[in-house]
Formats: sequence, C-alpha cells, structure tokens
Amino acid sequence: MVRGLLLDFYGTVVEDDDAVVAAIAARVATDATTPVTPEAVAAAWMREFATVAEGPPFRLLRDSAPESLARVMAEVGCPGDAAALYAAHHANWGLPPLRPGTRKFLTGLRLPVCVLSDADRADLAAVVAHHDLAFTAVVTSEDVGAYKPDGAMFRRALAALGLAADEVLHVGDSLRTDVAGAHEAGIRAVWVNRHGMPAPADAPVTHEITDLTGLTTILR
Repeated sequence: MVRGLLLDFYGTVVEDDDAVVAAIAARVATDATTPVTPEAVAAAWMREFATVAEGPPFRLLRDSAPESLARVMAEVGCPGDAAALYAAHHANWGLPPLRPGTRKFLTGLRLPVCVLSDADRADLAAVVAHHDLAFTAVVTSEDVGAYKPDGAMFRRALAALGLAADEVLHVGDSLRTDVAGAHEAGIRAVWVNRHGMPAPADAPVTHEITDLTGLTTILR
C-alpha cells in the first residue's frame, strides 16, 4: 500500500532547464577554437558539473554550474566569462513553469508528499512560492549536504514523512539519480519519461509515466 510520495522537483513538478543548457552549449560551441558540437559541450558540462557538485567536498549548485562551465570552456578554447554567460541565460529561467498535469494531480492528491530535490534551498523555495504549491515536507541537497542518488537524501525524506521505504513511491525523471537512487534505498521508483526514451533493460523502473497525472491510475 502506498502511504506517501517522494517527488523530484525539476523535470517532474516543474520544467527542467534543458533549454538553458542547450542555449549555453550552443554559444560555447560557436565560440570554441576546437571544433565541437553543442551536444558534446552539453554532455561534457553535465559530467563536469556532477564531478564538481558531488565532490568531495559538497558544493552548492549556484557555485558548481559556472565553475564546471568554465572548465569545459577552457577545454574547447572558448573565451569569455563563464559566470557571466551562465548568469545571463539562467536569469530568464529562475521561475520555470509547471509541467503538464502537475496542478491537476496535486489538487486531487490526498497523500503526504515530500519533495526531494537536488537544488539549492532558496531557489526551490522561490519556485514553490511562485506557483503557490504546498507539500508536507521539502528536502533539498543543500539541507543534506549530498545529491541523489546518495542514500542520505532518501533517508531524510522518509524521516520527514515518518514512513518506511516500502510505504512510498519515489517519482523522478532521472534514471541515475531518481530511479537507481530510490532502488538502492529500497524504494519503488516511478520514472517520468519526459522525452519518450526507451528505458535500459536493467533499469529498476517500477512504473513509467509522462507526467504526474499518470500516477492517478497507479495509486488507485
């Protein structure tokens, strides 16, 4: 029986920053002295970003994003100020829209919900307030000093709801941080497949949905 939900936030409740990453990567690829595609820049940036943020030591996202971008820009010979480039694009994304189905699903939900997000606390709080959302609890990576798939994140969320691992579902859009992380913590994972990608055969996906309204049938 499902008695509570853990919800990833960016890419699950609200839209993720895919367009921002793509725009920055395109700019870097255009200005680079080494021939490189925007897709390759974006992939390299995300890998470097995870390395910087997850540490050790743990780093906040607001610090990790420009630092990791600067490393990639240096590697491909792109001149310019990485922090300024990141800030210029990211400023227009600070309050992302709700994903399709979010408001409808949350309005009808009667289960306790803990948002479990790899986010800086102030940034996430601003988006929650902007959309007038309410959750039983919110756990961010800044609160825990770790990022998913670290088990400490999931343990904190379970404690916040006062529930056991087998009493909840974790819902998120990342196979690595959400699905695999939840599975390692003994929690059933619901994959939000935003882009219609095929799941690897060994991915521990319990359910697959495109947006939160897909949970309605699962929770019946």
